[in-house]
Amino acid sequence: MSDIREIPAVWIGGGTCGGCSISMLNTVAPSIKQVLIDEIVPGTHISLRFHMNISAGSGDQAIQAVEDTGRNDEGRFLLIVEGVVPNADGGRYCTVGERDEEPIPFYQWVVELGRKAMAVIALGTCASFGGIPGARPNPTGVKSVMEIFREEAVTTPLINVPGCPPHPDWFVGTVAKLLLKGFPKEGDLDDLLRPKEFYGLLIHENCPRRPFFDEGKFA
Repeated sequence: MSDIREIPAVWIGGGTCGGCSISMLNTVAPSIKQVLIDEIVPGTHISLRFHMNISAGSGDQAIQAVEDTGRNDEGRFLLIVEGVVPNADGGRYCTVGERDEEPIPFYQWVVELGRKAMAVIALGTCASFGGIPGARPNPTGVKSVMEIFREEAVTTPLINVPGCPPHPDWFVGTVAKLLLKGFPKEGDLDDLLRPKEFYGLLIHENCPRRPFFDEGKFA
């Protein structure tokens, strides 16, 4: 039997309603059980080290799992970011866990883990573009992962998988391609860093009434 390659994954959530997680947990083919336990692609297994909703541990134990992954698996783990990233007032409007008895801003997690990850997936419209919380007046200073990476000069490959929530197939398909073929190559992503396999066409282009539109028949 050949050795199975294990890819650690850390799934962190900031200002999120949890809808993206719920959508992903309801994936049908493959099921979430298959994604987390079986080989998502031949010879490769995802090891989910942390998820804010389904992790067995909590408190210091859970935060330690995140810290350990960033320290021991640098350059080898996949980071999934869900939800908005508030930045106003030092990021005090969204903190996750503590370090030396001080709250850790979610912004700090995104930057620190983002630098160490092999690739980052911004899951959902909030993480990808700021979503509704990022609209004016935006009192908490919400930014997308893409904006933060540009400001902090984080060069780790970033893939946006927007949607409110995104379809689970878009996420699972993105992860599978990443593991099968490696980092996105030139032309794989559009100008908004979205996979063209799932975001290359408009809903309008797949509408069964499109022929009537093209002929100018609107009645």
